[in-house]
Amino acid sequence: MSKKVRVRFAPSPTGPLHIGGVRTALFNYLFAKKHGGDFVLRIEDTDQNRYVEGAEDYIVKSLEWCGISFDEGPNKNEKFGPYRQSERKQLYKQYADELIANGKAYYAFDTSEQLDAERKGHEAEGKTFIYNWHNREKGRLVNSLVLTEAETKAKIEAGEDFVIRFKSPQDETLHLTDIIRGNIKIDTNVLDDKILFKGDGMPTYHLANIVDDHLMEITHVIRGEEWLPSLALHKLLYDAFGWDAPEFAHLPLILKPTGKGKLSKRDGDKLGFPVFPLEYTAPDGTVSRGYKEDGYFPEAVVNFLAFLGWNPGTEQEIFSLEQLVADFDLARVNKAGARFDPDKTKWFNHQYMQQQLDLDLAEQFKALQPELADIDVNYIALGVGLIKERATFVSDFWDLSHFFFTAPTSYDEKASKKALKEGTTELLQEVINIVSRTSEFTVDNLQAKVKGWITDNEIGFGKVMMPLRLALVGALQGPDVFDIIFMIGKAETVNRIENLIKEI
Repeated sequence: MSKKVRVRFAPSPTGPLHIGGVRTALFNYLFAKKHGGDFVLRIEDTDQNRYVEGAEDYIVKSLEWCGISFDEGPNKNEKFGPYRQSERKQLYKQYADELIANGKAYYAFDTSEQLDAERKGHEAEGKTFIYNWHNREKGRLVNSLVLTEAETKAKIEAGEDFVIRFKSPQDETLHLTDIIRGNIKIDTNVLDDKILFKGDGMPTYHLANIVDDHLMEITHVIRGEEWLPSLALHKLLYDAFGWDAPEFAHLPLILKPTGKGKLSKRDGDKLGFPVFPLEYTAPDGTVSRGYKEDGYFPEAVVNFLAFLGWNPGTEQEIFSLEQLVADFDLARVNKAGARFDPDKTKWFNHQYMQQQLDLDLAEQFKALQPELADIDVNYIALGVGLIKERATFVSDFWDLSHFFFTAPTSYDEKASKKALKEGTTELLQEVINIVSRTSEFTVDNLQAKVKGWITDNEIGFGKVMMPLRLALVGALQGPDVFDIIFMIGKAETVNRIENLIKEI
């Protein structure tokens, strides 16, 4: 590419960052890093009515947790700053004025009541009201296209409310190109004259994002499909200013697990999965779940988000962030929406669980479980190594490994009926004898001695192994019995078997 690649992620601080937004940030980051470019974070806070305190901080922390670091943004390398639109508002008026001076935009003084009347009048005739070439100069609408220059100036000086609208061209066909969706044709006659600037001194998204992308030298705009209908206006604005437009790529929607409709927080609440990267407390005190707090590894979240709309063209599914950067290609992003699969997200987390060091997981487990406060983390790590294959989250560890740390105080009723038979007491007593006499206390040696005795005496393995497991665990579950015996030691093993014998 002839120019250095520069992309931006431009969220609005109106609440928590949805994972759809995280995916947009991720794809921008991957594209930038793949091409040796810059990834910019810009906060688009022109809509002050919807601004939520703390939302910007939440956005930054979410990206940091995911490992999606930005090169420029608020309080970081602000060479094109500031990076909050509310701090750039003095810039936008001059560009709105430039469009008016060039006949590309105009003042409109219509009140909301007047516009409502126009809509209702059109509806009564079975038509749809669009503020554009069709009616902007017929006299019913109040704007600078029908007013004299003096009348327009007088209204502004009198403090009348106004907006600045873009003057969409008539009878033209726009030829647009999207990296993901290919060539698009738009008849300009169906476009409305969007508001670019409001009388309160704030621009709308359409003007601000075009100006900022130009001034920040953005080369590629990678954003959600919901902005596709705005592509025509944005291209027309670039043309109106005489600027080169960036290349555009509109990402597919993330769909509900059913495949119908856009994924929402309500879907997560209903089906029991988070849709935000971090836990979020709303201004009213409502708490929403986050992937971090639910026990997901950030690498797993990034990996499954990458596969929502993109595929590498191979069977490989597990990718580090570095591998994603190397393999990412917008040409392999799908047009169709990507169905969100909660079970697949858990599968990814399970895969990353297996890659973690046992000691690291043990430290997380110890911090999570009060019962482990006084237990050596190295001992915990041995247990983790034996059970993590069956776990998806660190929070699963206690149910899978509690018997390494505490003796059973009761025995599963169904398992007891299955395992305890006539003669079980005598068999368990002999197991006690074998364990007590074993001096080389290793897993292999214990297994050889106990299984050798079972085989030599032609005893059914289940007659010994089931009650032995019940004694150690309290149920017929857990890793290899001899691993458990080795972990808890000789004295504790004998004690647990004796406890079960007392219950028989």
